Formats: sequence, structure tokens, C-alpha cells
Amino acid sequence: MNEAEGLRFRRLHRPRVITDELPEDRRKGSGTYSGKVFQVTLLSLGGFLLLPLFVIVVILESPVQPEVFSMKEPPLMKGCWEPNLKLRKAQRLFEDQVLGPESIANIGDVLFSGTADGKIVKLVGRRIHTVTRLGKPPCGSRDEELNCGRPLGIRVGPNGTLIIADAYLGVYEVNPTTGETTRLVAGGQEVAGRKLSFINDVAVTQDGKKVYFTVSSSRWQRKDYLNLIMEATADGRVLEYDTVTRELSVIMENLRFPNGIQLLPDEESVLVAETTMARIRRVHVAGLNKGGMETFMDNLPGFPDNIRPSSTGGYWVAMSAVRPNPGFSMLDFLSQRPWIKKLLFKLFSHEVLNKFVTRYSLVAELHDGGVCTRSFHDPSGLVLAYISEVHEHDGSLYLGSFHSPYVGKLDLNDV
Repeated sequence: MNEAEGLRFRRLHRPRVITDELPEDRRKGSGTYSGKVFQVTLLSLGGFLLLPLFVIVVILESPVQPEVFSMKEPPLMKGCWEPNLKLRKAQRLFEDQVLGPESIANIGDVLFSGTADGKIVKLVGRRIHTVTRLGKPPCGSRDEELNCGRPLGIRVGPNGTLIIADAYLGVYEVNPTTGETTRLVAGGQEVAGRKLSFINDVAVTQDGKKVYFTVSSSRWQRKDYLNLIMEATADGRVLEYDTVTRELSVIMENLRFPNGIQLLPDEESVLVAETTMARIRRVHVAGLNKGGMETFMDNLPGFPDNIRPSSTGGYWVAMSAVRPNPGFSMLDFLSQRPWIKKLLFKLFSHEVLNKFVTRYSLVAELHDGGVCTRSFHDPSGLVLAYISEVHEHDGSLYLGSFHSPYVGKLDLNDV
């Protein structure tokens, strides 16, 4: 072998060092492939997670069809509306013994109320007696209300009987001693082309010949009251029942969630809380102006529920949610954004949606001309929550609730 051949042999058999590194071109190819696999996997996972949301947002129909409506900027919380802690001086009566005592009436020192389990109860001292039950058990859940009944507004008639508005079953007269019941108006029936789907509060004249009551909606039932608030449907009405002729007639319609009702002393008009609009209307039910309506007080700092007389000639109004100013009001914000309302109802249950509304209990005394003379507050509803009515008796305010398991009592001498 000559020198040239030996050199060629050494070059062909040069030892090779084995390492973990790959040639650059192979490294690039492998990296690109791994990256593509990762991207495909990520996109697939994202699509898998977002598909249900897409179905909910785009395909599923919202249970509500909200209307756009405008509200005035909430009034400043000052003057008569200045926040305080006076409602926290109240005590809880019958705690964990009654659930949702929405409305309260008294005969002497005996209190009466309707509860979430469909009962009419008598509160004597520290004891609770069941007067009657308007519906049929089982009771307790939201879906069982239709048959169980849900008594709301309650009044004492001129002959000592109780006049009761049940959200589903109708308007009743109940003997508080024997428990005997007579249905005056059947719930769910059609009157002037619209159903009595959600009967709410009731008022009766001193002679007992006329009974006025609010129907909050012909579309929604009480169990769907949140739908009614969010949809802002103007299908609420005020009706009159003549106990002599047994005729039923419509006095006012196209109201947005008419709620509490209170006869004025002349009995020619009633005050009606229009909850969604945060205002109180005066509806003429008799006399030359019968069928007319004007605003008694506009732009309240909260959403009014029941209205009851005060001992000073004014009216107590209960509010379980407010429109804080300064602050943020969710319901005011959503009034101009129906698409957000639709989305919320697609994504969340009633229980979750209720948590979006900040609890704040507010009681106000109003006088003619829509003048606020005093107000009592419990920010965050620490002592009293979900208040629905203020019933004054013997120097104290008895506070009903559509949800809480107690009756509140506030001694006016303490505030």
C-alpha cells in the first residue's frame, strides 16, 4: 500500500463521535412536528371546552325577552335617604319558626301572616297557630308553589275576616277563628284576555264592598319573579272585585311589576308600587277620575314592595334592594343592555342570579307629594334581610319578608 492509498483509507475509516445532538436539519423537522402536535392538541382542547359555551350563547334560547327601558339616575343617598343603622336595632321574632312571612295584619294584638309553605298563621305571644292552608302539600320548593300556594298580601276586612291574595290560587276570605275559607277570585283565570298569573297584594274598602288587587304579570308566575324583573314586561294590572255583584274588572294595565297596593283615605284612589321602575303610582279607582293615573313618587333609591299606612298619616314603603348613589346599581345598568340579561339567564340559575343583587334593607315613610320624612336602613341586610312590608302597630314596626325565616320588630321609640 502506497502513501496515497493509506491516507485515503484513514479518511474513510475516521472514528465518529456519538452524541445526543441531532443534525440541525433533523432537529428543525422534529421541532416543527412536535409544535404542530401541541397546537392541534391545544386547539382541540379549547374547542372541546368552548363548545358548550357556544351552544349556550348562540343556540339555546333565553327564557326572557327583555325590553329596553330607561331609568333616571338614582337620587343621592343624602338628606332623608342618608344611610344609617337604625334597622339593626330591630329584633327577630319567631326565628326559624316561620318562613317568608310576606305580609302582616293584626286583629287586636294578634298578628296574622302567610308563609312560604302555603299556611295562614296566627302569632300569639310566642306561639304560632295554623289558621288554614289554602293549597295542598307537598310544599317547600320553588316548583311546588303552584299547588301549595303562596299567600302574599293580607288585610283585615270590615267584618273581622282576613282578605288574602295568593300568588297562584287567587283572592280569599278567611275566618281567622274557624279557618273557613271562601275563594273570591280564582287565580290563573283569564280576565280581559290576560291571565291572572301572579296575584300579589290586596286592599279592601271599609265597607267591604270593593277589593282591589295587583296582578304583577300575566306572563310570569311568582316563582319566576326574577324573570319578570329582568324582562321588565309591562303586563301588570290593577283589578277590582265587587263583593256584591261578584264582578271582576280591570282598573289599570300596562304596569311594570305592580306590587304593593294601598287605598287612600278617600277610597277613590290607590297607591301602587311599580317595582321595576322604582316608583309609586296613584291609580284612581272611583270618582270622576276613575281609570286615571299619575306618579305619586318617582325615582326611589330602591325597588318598592308593599305599602302600608303610618300613624302620622303617611305610608311605609319596604325596599329589599337599593340603587346606591354614589355606587353601582346592577338593575339600572342592565336596563339598557337586554343582551346581557339574555346571556345571564342562559348561564346561571335563579339562585346564582339572586346573588348578583346586593342585599340592603331600607324602610321609608312617605307623605303626600312624594315627600320622604324618615328612613331606616340595614346595609347588607345583616339583621333584617329581604324585607317586603312594614306594618305599624302599637308603637312598633313589624317587618315582613318574602324569604327570611322570621318577623322583624322595631320599636319606634328606639329610633
